[in-house]
Amino acid sequence: MSEKTRKTSEEMIESYERKILKALEKAGERCLPKKDLEAKCRTNQGDPNAFHAALKELMRMGDVCVRRKGYGLSRLFGYYTAEVVRLSGTFGFVRPELDPENDVFIPGKFLLGAMPGDKVLYHLIPSRSGKPEGEVIDIIEESDSRLTGKIVEDEDGILCLLPDTMARTPIRINRRQSVQYKLGDKVLAEIAVRGKRHAEHMANVVFSFGTAEKASACAKAMITLHGVTEEFSLEALAEAVEVSQETISEKEISRRLDLRDKPIFTIDSAYTKDIDDAVSIEPLGKGYKLCVHIADVSHYVRPKSALDMDAISRGTSVYYADQVIPMLPKELSNGICSLNPQEDRLAFSAIMELDEYGEIVKYDFKKTVIRSRVKGVYKEVNQILAGEADEFLKIKYAEVMDMIPLMDKLCDIRVRERERRGAPEIETVESAIILNDEGICVDVQPRTRGKSECIIEEMMLLANEAAAKFAGEKGLPFVYRTHEKPSMEKIENLEKVLLRLGVEVPDFSDVKPVHLAQILKNAKGTPAYPVINVMVLRSMAKASYDTQPIGHFGLALADYAHFTSPIRRYPDLAIHRIMSYFCECGSSEKVNKRYKVFAGEAAKSSSDAEVRAIMLERDCEDCYKAEYMQQHLGEEFEGIVSGISDFGFYAELPNSVEGMVHVRTLPEFDEWYNDDGIAFREVHGDRSYKLGETVRVRCVKTDVNSGNVDFEVAE
Repeated sequence: MSEKTRKTSEEMIESYERKILKALEKAGERCLPKKDLEAKCRTNQGDPNAFHAALKELMRMGDVCVRRKGYGLSRLFGYYTAEVVRLSGTFGFVRPELDPENDVFIPGKFLLGAMPGDKVLYHLIPSRSGKPEGEVIDIIEESDSRLTGKIVEDEDGILCLLPDTMARTPIRINRRQSVQYKLGDKVLAEIAVRGKRHAEHMANVVFSFGTAEKASACAKAMITLHGVTEEFSLEALAEAVEVSQETISEKEISRRLDLRDKPIFTIDSAYTKDIDDAVSIEPLGKGYKLCVHIADVSHYVRPKSALDMDAISRGTSVYYADQVIPMLPKELSNGICSLNPQEDRLAFSAIMELDEYGEIVKYDFKKTVIRSRVKGVYKEVNQILAGEADEFLKIKYAEVMDMIPLMDKLCDIRVRERERRGAPEIETVESAIILNDEGICVDVQPRTRGKSECIIEEMMLLANEAAAKFAGEKGLPFVYRTHEKPSMEKIENLEKVLLRLGVEVPDFSDVKPVHLAQILKNAKGTPAYPVINVMVLRSMAKASYDTQPIGHFGLALADYAHFTSPIRRYPDLAIHRIMSYFCECGSSEKVNKRYKVFAGEAAKSSSDAEVRAIMLERDCEDCYKAEYMQQHLGEEFEGIVSGISDFGFYAELPNSVEGMVHVRTLPEFDEWYNDDGIAFREVHGDRSYKLGETVRVRCVKTDVNSGNVDFEVAE
């Protein structure tokens, strides 16, 4: 087809689209049979093929729908387009294209067998919960329909697939395939044939990860399903090898600020291999001169290179158990970009002057070359701060020992300053997953943080704040780290809980960080504190990336970005690239011309990648926790009530393992109810389980495949 013919065909299709929409608009809620629609669009005088192509496209877009009597405009019948974003055994959620902030609940019987990623037409139906509830009318665009599940036997002893999400009943497996699997395996599958219900689908098994009783197999399956791969493209690997063999030329050094004679050092975990930040500090009058030196990853990862394409598609490194799926190949992350001790490294340095209150009064960003003196370790620095340094530590840290008390003092000042700003101090528990040589989880421990971790966090916060200030001052296109204020719906829910608990409620007409900070401060040390801490955490919005500097509510900062981890986060690499070009050309106009579109793409893809990584890390961690608790079936534990649902309550153990106490295990199990998410109460009695209170439970069931742990109350 010639270019001229193609354009003529497209114009005819667009013309028919306009005619179809006009005809259906006039018809209103009276659907038009296809013959009537053809007549109104005068296909006998034009090209019927173009008409059919136009109608097909309008249906694919969701603008036109099919009803029993013919075709109509979707919006006139209350039908709207959405994407299926989540499925469980008995329900799902769709995300409306017109209102992506408010997902709609779809009961399982109204899903029409839709799969995650499908584009559907839906309409709203009367809600039982007060929240949006709908029904899928049609599936207008199918996704690739990949899923994970467990191989089980049906009633006739035939092997079937029990999906991790979707239907509760097993679905058939297409036998005409070469992939080997056996009963109990965790597998990756794809839908080969679709039915009108999930249970009517037929699947092809694509890959078997081994037994679903091993957390490592379940984790691999989830990671594969979400498109996260440990393998880099051959082109990216070739670039990584080439880059890793580069040496720092004298010409490159001459273009940079040479700081190799300065006592700079890093502080990380003893096991860290991708060291991307180093620090140095000195007194400056009553204040401080603080330098945060970040690996100059953007020097090695060039725009649109194979390394860059792999990095932006990953968006972030993914960490789970003792594994890491890096954003960049190890030749960079653990090699040329890692600020290893006693090695010359290229860096991008935030050079800041702080006053006696720890506030930034002056800042600059310079391309530098540094040479770290010491690979500091959190545990060792904590010993030094506690006055417990032995002779070995005194010798190891000799060149930087004077800086440690200064950093300690500045950290204390910054923590007080954050309190003064009104940033809420919400307590969260992170888990350390301990594996044996076979990769089996043998212990789960709450991850503890010492003073040195706090020091590094505060230093990084300052550099991140300075980077955002720099972008605003220079008028650069940018990727900001943003955190919006809580929605009024969440604040109203929080207010209701606080009033029920007898807690004084601030004026929430204009929600400010200090309001939440004061609530937490007043509750500290009281029996209600665990409840209030959880409820405040749940009221908060999710942080994300944006091209607009709308501020960070949780940190109570007007200016904030992520500058300090370009080895493992793409937004950091993106702003390094933007800032580096400005340092080179000095023109915000040139930077905007080159990077404005890129900043928007990086913000969107980085936000999506972060959500994916958080979900994966959490789900993988749950599988390992269930694997650990499998070794403790029948044992009793002391925990706290950590959540309330309509079907029971959740209990969290001191080691951060959480399990559910289902209502069916309670006496009079049909006589309990969820009291506004605050307590699980007996209808006709005085018994209740309140959020935050202590409860003794017994572990009665675990499912490594789903990551679920079941408890019973131990009397």
